[in-house]
Amino acid sequence: MGNAYIVGAVRTPGGKKDGKLKNWHPSDLGALVLDELVERTGAKGEMIDDVIFGCVSQSGAQAGNVARNAVLSSKLPESVPGTSVDRQCGSSQQAIHFAAQAVMSETQDIVIAGGVEVMSQVPIGSNIIDSFKEGHGQPFNGKGMTERYPGVQFSQFAGAEMMAKRWKFSRDDLDTFAYASHKKAIAATESGFFDKEIVPVEGDLPSGEKEMVTVDEGIRFDASLESLSGLKTLSEDGVLTAGSSSQICDGAAGVMIVNDAGLKKLGIEPRAKIVSLALAGDDPVIMLTGPIPASKSVLEKANLSISDIDIYEVNEAFAPVPLAWAYELKADKERLNVNGGAMALGHPLGGTGAKLMTTLLHELERRDGKYGLQAICEGGGTANAMVIERLS
Repeated sequence: MGNAYIVGAVRTPGGKKDGKLKNWHPSDLGALVLDELVERTGAKGEMIDDVIFGCVSQSGAQAGNVARNAVLSSKLPESVPGTSVDRQCGSSQQAIHFAAQAVMSETQDIVIAGGVEVMSQVPIGSNIIDSFKEGHGQPFNGKGMTERYPGVQFSQFAGAEMMAKRWKFSRDDLDTFAYASHKKAIAATESGFFDKEIVPVEGDLPSGEKEMVTVDEGIRFDASLESLSGLKTLSEDGVLTAGSSSQICDGAAGVMIVNDAGLKKLGIEPRAKIVSLALAGDDPVIMLTGPIPASKSVLEKANLSISDIDIYEVNEAFAPVPLAWAYELKADKERLNVNGGAMALGHPLGGTGAKLMTTLLHELERRDGKYGLQAICEGGGTANAMVIERLS
């Protein structure tokens, strides 16, 4: 089996709900990262064998194969195909998995994997809600599922509360972790750690004027533990708040994956090697625990222990997810989401996997680290995990 290398990784800044990026068409935002990857790597458009994009709410502007539409909105030639992936919040990490598998099998040499979600235009769950309105049926009430899980209403919010209860995380534990996410994101932004990975995007101001957006909009630079502690819980008897949950976000990200033949075609050196990939299915009711078995599996495949990993990105869908992951993996929380996570930076659903991988790669390079691990929980109780090794 061949190798899979990362030669480029970029992302847009995260736009907050109804913020400066709200008017971007998803295909155009996706095209922006495609063009930037080609420019930074020096690739010729016709060299790209495929574009694989993650997108969760594939309705409205994000329907009709947004990956192909992003290609057609970009400077890439029409000869470049594209396909869209939905593995819920891990969609663009799954796109990276598929790209890696393609180049490792040597059926393709150069593939761009990424994702996009403009949640201000296409709200979370809109594809499901629209199906209810149009009478096209419901996704979770098939006979087999209802018999297997009688009376269950699948909900990530309920699952996050279940996790907090199972691992005995208090409201204060979650608020403290959320505050730390903002502090780390603020420090990383002010220190310029994100500058190399972010593609500036022209945004719209409420006045109608244009402004180049270079900073993630979701960061609360005035965040305090007191303000987070004062937020109302999402459920009457729960411990989660909007502050300890991921933010709605508009954004796109892309990663160029190649094999040895692809390196020769491009004439460049690899930045990182994909060491191992893993998936996991877990309890779909609690739903969000999948990163734990997926990470254990990916470490075993890599013949590494958690202590070998320099930094880890575990998506902050809700605060209990990375906290429970760190507890079960016996991970050093000082290496976890070191520049903040989705509670501060936003979670553009189908784009998050590539967004986190972009940050993971750049931060490994900045620190001269060797190994990085990424894991994402997903609707339905699945998860993706990956280990990469920095090479340059």
